Amino acid sequence: MFAIIDIETCGGKYEFRKGKITEICILVHDGLQVVEKFTTLLNPECRINPFFTSLTGITNEMVADAPKFHEVAKKIIELTEGQIFVAHNVGFDYGFIKEEFAALGYKFKREKLCTVRLARKLLPGRISYSLGHLCASLGIDNEARHRAEGDAVATAKLFDLLIQLKTQDPQYKNMGVEDLMVRRIDKIKEYILNKIPEECGVYYFLDKTQNIIYIGKSINMYQRAISHFNSHEKKGKKMLNELYNVDFVLTGSEVIALLLESEEIKKHKPKYNRQRVADSFTHCIDWYEDEKGVVSFKIVEAEESENSLQIFNTYSSAREKLEYWIEEFELCINYCGLTAKDAVCFNHQIKKCNGICAGVEEVESYNQRARKILSHYQIEEKNCFLFDRGRSDEENSVVLVENGKYAGYGFIESTSQVSDVSELKSYIKQANYYPDADVLLRNWLKQGKKIKKIAF
Repeated sequence: MFAIIDIETCGGKYEFRKGKITEICILVHDGLQVVEKFTTLLNPECRINPFFTSLTGITNEMVADAPKFHEVAKKIIELTEGQIFVAHNVGFDYGFIKEEFAALGYKFKREKLCTVRLARKLLPGRISYSLGHLCASLGIDNEARHRAEGDAVATAKLFDLLIQLKTQDPQYKNMGVEDLMVRRIDKIKEYILNKIPEECGVYYFLDKTQNIIYIGKSINMYQRAISHFNSHEKKGKKMLNELYNVDFVLTGSEVIALLLESEEIKKHKPKYNRQRVADSFTHCIDWYEDEKGVVSFKIVEAEESENSLQIFNTYSSAREKLEYWIEEFELCINYCGLTAKDAVCFNHQIKKCNGICAGVEEVESYNQRARKILSHYQIEEKNCFLFDRGRSDEENSVVLVENGKYAGYGFIESTSQVSDVSELKSYIKQANYYPDADVLLRNWLKQGKKIKKIAF
């Protein structure tokens, strides 16, 4: 059973909350013919703009004594209950009615069928699929264009014709009308959701030629995939139009999923990843202790870095970060590599430096502030294994940190008794090193996750 509906409004397509319905017609169709009709003007409880009066012929005087939406809401529910909601450009009519019900605190939800989409399948190649153009080209009379009953009756006649065409079409004749309306994206959604598990890992969206177009990670990949299909973002919808398949890697561990996703995005550079993390790092901020034991910083080229705290794509971004530290932690520019150490710095002269460069401030006092930066940006143990949950209850995941840097990950049976460092390293899959992986790992560790550490 179908409910063929048309409405007239005093608002446009994207004005559900601004516009209101001024007229509605519902034709109950049993699949062969119309068996019931309901039509009425509605008082929109607002002034009708002259533009919409000129379009529909419905004036403020005509709707003054008409029922308000809430007075016919029960009738609309009764006529559409268990029916498929049919309209020409169904999103428009359905959207307005849904909003009217939402204002009453009722959740209106019906299966939908669009005669525009149905016509595109059964009558391909038309110049226009507007109701007026289709009716004119198919010999369907509509003596009350832009009035709810006239357009609803014309839509019903078009619907009847499309059903007849379907029965003659070799491709569609054995399909139900509802099946015919299932979009490719709906089929892809079902396929993807049946394939991807509710587990932690990294997933890969693939196009028709199996090229990776998006990489993501989640502690529940299934739920994350659903969120993609529910997205209303333009870029997200464009990606879904190219989506044909999915692949995934189970990690069990959230931090491995985080690290693997970052590495894989740089490796494959998928077109729909919103922020492709650059792999062309140029400069680092290194730290060291000078001959006096003063914690010092300097900007160096990435390939010359020996003790990096943070890495950047440009010198200017590294300089900006260092200047922020200088002001925030009252550092001396002499000990940040920005001036020579053989003179009192200019900042001390304007009282922005406490005088480590002039021998006024004690080394330990200065270092206490400088070490706050180290504690924030360094991994606590320079050489360690980090143990987390694995892909099953029978295994653990292992992340290797070597010389203060992320080195790779692996998996080991939870019952294994391995204490030798070299043997543990044999389980590790070496990562392609990107310095920002250290930032990801440090930030994850700072969340206070309960994991086992073994330093060596």
